[in-house]
Amino acid sequence: MAKNHRKSVWRRALTPPAGAPEPTTPPDGPAPAEPEPASIVQAALYRDGVRVSSPATLAETYRELREQPSGMAWIGLARPPESELKSLAAEFDLHPLSVEDALEAHQRPKLERYGDTLFVVLRAARYLDAPEEVDFGELHVFVGPDFVITVRHGAAPDLSAVRRRMEETPELLKLGPEAVLYAILDAVVDGYVPVVAGVQNDVDEIETEVFRGDPAVSRRIYELSREMVEFQRATRPLVGMLHGLMAGFAKYGTDEELQRYLRDVADHVTHTSERVDSFRQALTDILTVNATLVTQQQNAEMRALAEAGFAQNEEIKRISSWAAILFAPTLVGTIYGMNFTHMPELHWVLGYPFAIALMGIICVSLYVIFKQRDWL
Repeated sequence: MAKNHRKSVWRRALTPPAGAPEPTTPPDGPAPAEPEPASIVQAALYRDGVRVSSPATLAETYRELREQPSGMAWIGLARPPESELKSLAAEFDLHPLSVEDALEAHQRPKLERYGDTLFVVLRAARYLDAPEEVDFGELHVFVGPDFVITVRHGAAPDLSAVRRRMEETPELLKLGPEAVLYAILDAVVDGYVPVVAGVQNDVDEIETEVFRGDPAVSRRIYELSREMVEFQRATRPLVGMLHGLMAGFAKYGTDEELQRYLRDVADHVTHTSERVDSFRQALTDILTVNATLVTQQQNAEMRALAEAGFAQNEEIKRISSWAAILFAPTLVGTIYGMNFTHMPELHWVLGYPFAIALMGIICVSLYVIFKQRDWL
């Protein structure tokens, strides 16, 4: 058990938000319950900011760390099995609650202190160009006086790049686990920058689609709004965590150079959080505008349908009126064309003029009536 923990700046109310194991090919599922599953992405021991060994297994890491009391172990894991985390918990005295959280994942960003160990949960993000969506990953970081353990659930962030960067600046790495935590935090926050740029581009495209009347834009607005809710959940807690960390600078004697770095990260987090808030508000406004435009379009279509129906009614009235007018003489002519023997009008001298006059009177009367009612 890493007992001889040197006195370090870790006894602080650290509240940083970023961490995750190196993104090397992580296993598709939990590794088999063997002594050293394949979830170990990379493990290394450092002394005075320089890598002194690269153990292949956890057992080797424990042994070499005991042999080098002034060293620091940095262990990167990807979706580790329960047996592996229990091994780490026994060696480094990790709290059971933190181990449980690291196993289950799906945690909100937070910082918890258990004795000399800090447990940090971070939500990393990356923008996927092809589907135009934001992919979120979860990162758990255990930070102790002489060790850093990163547990990654997801593809982001690329912690192998973080390790290379720290190894190229040994003067920063020799500051200990706190410096590693800063570097992980910085990588997670820097990963938000392309996401913000991608979302800004999506918002601009959506605005154009709304005024073009694209019927699929409502679904896109909704999906992007849901992603912004997730983005808010990832970034907003970091603001309070970093401000809490900065509040402990004087109390825990944080190195001045690290203080500058962490303030810079805090500024970036605040800026990102504000941008995400503005995106949510913009999407809400766009959705309102889109709903208004859709309503206006529907009203215009209903008006056009009503006008078309009115015009059809007018035509039907005209046709019906003329049909009634033409039906009257047809009816009279049909009656007088039956040629029954007992029809006194057939032998009447004025029969023909009377029939013609009757037809004319009926037609004129119907025309006047229909005209008065604006049917003609």
